[in-house]
Amino acid sequence: MTNSPMTPPAPLPLTILTGFLGSGKTTLLNRLLKDPALQDSVVIINEFGEIGLDHLLVETVDEGMVLLSAGCLCCTVRGDLIATLEDLLRKRDNGRIMPFKRVIIETTGLADPAPILHAVLYHPYLSMRYAVEGVVTVVDAVNGTGTLDAHREAVKQAAVAERIVLSKTDLVTDESKLSELRERLRQLNPGATLLGADAPAEAVIAGGLFDLDGRIADVAEWLKTEAVEEAERESHAHQHGHHHHHHGHDHSHHHHDVNRHDERIRAFCLTSEQPIRQGTLDMFLDLLRSSQGSKLLRVKGLVALAEDPEHPVVIHGVQHVIHVPAVLPRWPSEDRRSRIVFIVDDLERETVEKLWDAFLGKPAVDRPDAAALSDNPLSLRR
Repeated sequence: MTNSPMTPPAPLPLTILTGFLGSGKTTLLNRLLKDPALQDSVVIINEFGEIGLDHLLVETVDEGMVLLSAGCLCCTVRGDLIATLEDLLRKRDNGRIMPFKRVIIETTGLADPAPILHAVLYHPYLSMRYAVEGVVTVVDAVNGTGTLDAHREAVKQAAVAERIVLSKTDLVTDESKLSELRERLRQLNPGATLLGADAPAEAVIAGGLFDLDGRIADVAEWLKTEAVEEAERESHAHQHGHHHHHHGHDHSHHHHDVNRHDERIRAFCLTSEQPIRQGTLDMFLDLLRSSQGSKLLRVKGLVALAEDPEHPVVIHGVQHVIHVPAVLPRWPSEDRRSRIVFIVDDLERETVEKLWDAFLGKPAVDRPDAAALSDNPLSLRR
């Protein structure tokens, strides 16, 4: 079905490929670009000199843009990423380049993916033309533990990912070390899918929230609320059931010190059995992002609105920006609870949960310090 002149074109899926310096992004990207599944894609990289794609180059299409042998376009960011994304759309719409179907942005090893997500979600035009499919983070299986210990950027890259690719697993001689790294990543980001470096392109790049037609594909897989809730239960059981197991021992103290970056990152899920009024949801999100925006690495949710409970809305946010919710034609499963997954940096679950409970009008007995929230002019008193 073609778009009528009055119908905006379906948004193009956009994936962010990140990972710390030396993690293996170059090797992975080279392999993925040979896969027919990524034909008709655009790959945006930082500098050609930093990534070994020479053997894939076919011809120069335009200044700073080349055609790859796999049928993909590849271009460099000469400055502003927003300007590059806008320029690609203009050339596509005007027939100056092939009508690409997907965009992959490869970041530098030291980059925080959040500003890229922010730039696309916040921009009024780009947010209509591009659909953020997800973040893919490459983690080096050999040096990953040391990198996570030493570099906070690497921890944030793993924490915000939908999919984490473990590279160089064939070079790991101690299987227990690899198991420990997998478990650490699972605790850091329980909602992420762990993949091997040989995973097919569809599993690495595709399979996110949006399909190639710009339609919402698999909300349950994108949210992974069950995995987040299970990790929360395990963490709670560990803290309360085994809290004293290593108390006073040097090993416990060392473990806490080594994982100091991980300690600040938390993933949790808030739910509501009852549909939520649109105004209540808007005010909750507005107050949360204005007061805690810098600490909200990712916010992803599926919400039942009281005004139209049969058609849930999908929420996607990064820091101070909450994208305009997308409305689903139906519920993806029998579970019709509202579920919002938060990945936060140095923010306690209780802080968000008390605000959530206040806006949902839960009794004060469930919220011992509800009086403090009721002093806020934006809190609900109904």
